[in-house]
Amino acid sequence: MLRVRLISLLLVLVALSTAAFVLWGAKPATKKSTAPSAKTSATAASQKAKVELGRKLVMVSACNDCHTPGTLFGAPDFDRELSGSELGWQGPWGTTYARNLTPDLETGLGYYKEEEIVKALKSGRRLDGEPMLPPMPWQNLAAYSDNELHAIAAFLMSVKAVSHKVPDKLGPGQPPTGSFVVFPAPSSWDAPKSAPAGMDTTKK
Repeated sequence: MLRVRLISLLLVLVALSTAAFVLWGAKPATKKSTAPSAKTSATAASQKAKVELGRKLVMVSACNDCHTPGTLFGAPDFDRELSGSELGWQGPWGTTYARNLTPDLETGLGYYKEEEIVKALKSGRRLDGEPMLPPMPWQNLAAYSDNELHAIAAFLMSVKAVSHKVPDKLGPGQPPTGSFVVFPAPSSWDAPKSAPAGMDTTKK
């Protein structure tokens, strides 16, 4: 009987010793750092600064005047910022409407890349290849540096996507519906000697 107890006690001591050894030798699991790396933080900060520059350039360039509903009527609706306008601009070129510049996939710029938007602003041609018609002041925007144009494009892609299809442009002589502003015939001094840059006069 005593022998059985001694064996049992010995087995318990061996088990405890083994457990202690295993626990002593075990290393705590290395936790993966959840903090962003310095490189990631720097990239995020750079992108944030880029978007902020684009926001300022869009504001001072008066893009909201035409492209944010309500602005020309004294009450811009920034909840629908840059989602386009249904106010038409009628002149010798026909009637045009300020497009939806939000990243909406169907009615805005969602399918386009930053580089494509920059190219459009520099060339005066829309993303579908058509010329940018008045009153779009693309010549002013084309004077910006590439970095500034990329900042504008980055900002446009950062605003809230709003689904809103503006009316299609109308050719000369096509009567618009809804509200529109009419540019009177120019005086002899202001009459252009040639078609505005980027305007294809062969298309009606």
